[in-house]
Amino acid sequence: MKIIATLTLLFASASAFAPSTFAPAARVLRMADDAEAEAPVEEEVVAPEPAAPAYTCVSKSAILAEPNTLEVGSVWDPLGLSELGSDETLAWFRHAEVKHGRVAMAAFVGWWAVGAGLRFPGELAHGLDFAAIPSKGLAAWDATPGWGKAQMLILAGLIEFHDELFYSRRAEGGHYLRGGTPGKNMVPGLYDPIGLSAGKSEEALARGRSVEIKNGRLAMIGIAGLWFTSVVPGSVPFQPDC
Repeated sequence: MKIIATLTLLFASASAFAPSTFAPAARVLRMADDAEAEAPVEEEVVAPEPAAPAYTCVSKSAILAEPNTLEVGSVWDPLGLSELGSDETLAWFRHAEVKHGRVAMAAFVGWWAVGAGLRFPGELAHGLDFAAIPSKGLAAWDATPGWGKAQMLILAGLIEFHDELFYSRRAEGGHYLRGGTPGKNMVPGLYDPIGLSAGKSEEALARGRSVEIKNGRLAMIGIAGLWFTSVVPGSVPFQPDC
C-alpha cells in the first residue's frame, strides 16, 4: 500500500509540471477570433439595374386610336388581343395586320380580274398563254406551273427580308418597333413608287392609313369568302360560284 501511495504522489507531482495539452488549441481559437475581428468587412455588391431602352415604341393608345374602331362605346376586341404583351407586341400586330390586308386586297382584285375575263397578253409560262388560264380563282392557281408558284413565294420572301434589312439600317426611331410607323414598307421604290403621298399633310397621311387598314380588313373577309365558296359550294350565302 505504501508503494502504491508513493507512486500516486509522484505521478501527481509530475503532472503538475507537465505542459497543458489544451493551451495551444485555446490560443489557436483566440487567434482565429482576433483575425476575424480585425478582417475588413466586405461590402455587398449590388448589381446595377438595367438601363431603360433609348427608344420609344408607338404606344398602345396611339395604335388603338387609328383607325376609329369604337363599337358600343369601346374598342372592338372580343378576344382581348390588344391586351397581350407590351407596346412592341401591339406594334408588331399592327404591322402584320397592314401587310396581310395589302396581300388580301391584291388577292381579291386578282381573283376578281381573272373571273371577269381580264388577261395579260403573252404567256404565263412556256406553252401556257394567259388567255388559257381558267376563270375560277383556285382553278387558275392550280393551272400555274410549280416554278411559277415558287417564284411568287420567293419574291414575297425577298420583299420581307429586304424590308427588315432596310429597317435595321435606319437611324433610331425608324423601325416599327423603335418608334417608326407600323405598316410602312422600307424597300426602296416599293412603297408609294409614284409619290402619291408626297406633299400630303400629317392629317391626310393618318386618314390614308386608317382607310387602308379598314379596306384591308374588308379584303381579308372578302378573299376568305371567295376561297370558302370555292372549296365548299354554298357555304357563303348569296355568293355565286367563282
